[in-house]
Amino acid sequence: MEAVEDFIYQLSSGQKEICLVLHQLFLNKSQVSTKLRYGIPFYYQLSWICYLNPKKEGGVELVFLRANEFVDREGILVANGRKQVKGIYIEKVGSIPKLAIQSVFEEALLLDESVPYASKR
Repeated sequence: MEAVEDFIYQLSSGQKEICLVLHQLFLNKSQVSTKLRYGIPFYYQLSWICYLNPKKEGGVELVFLRANEFVDREGILVANGRKQVKGIYIEKVGSIPKLAIQSVFEEALLLDESVPYASKR
């Protein structure tokens, strides 16, 4: 977890604020673990749940890895041409839809607990 927090504290101030809010939101809600993979923070339980992707142009994309397998009741996730993953782009800390993200995160955790991830390869 320290590596993830070190990564977050090295970001620009806007991205750092966004990532810190999301990081605490995820760690307070469940028994997730964190790990830096591919140079960015990943959150996992039994398998990878989501990751934070700071964008070069600013802001952060929160991406859920198995979003194609659950219903986004909040309607906040966008595929952007991707088949399996969907995400939400967050530009400012004040625009974080915390309740909607909590709902999607809980649905992703439930999927991870109930349906083991099977690689399509």
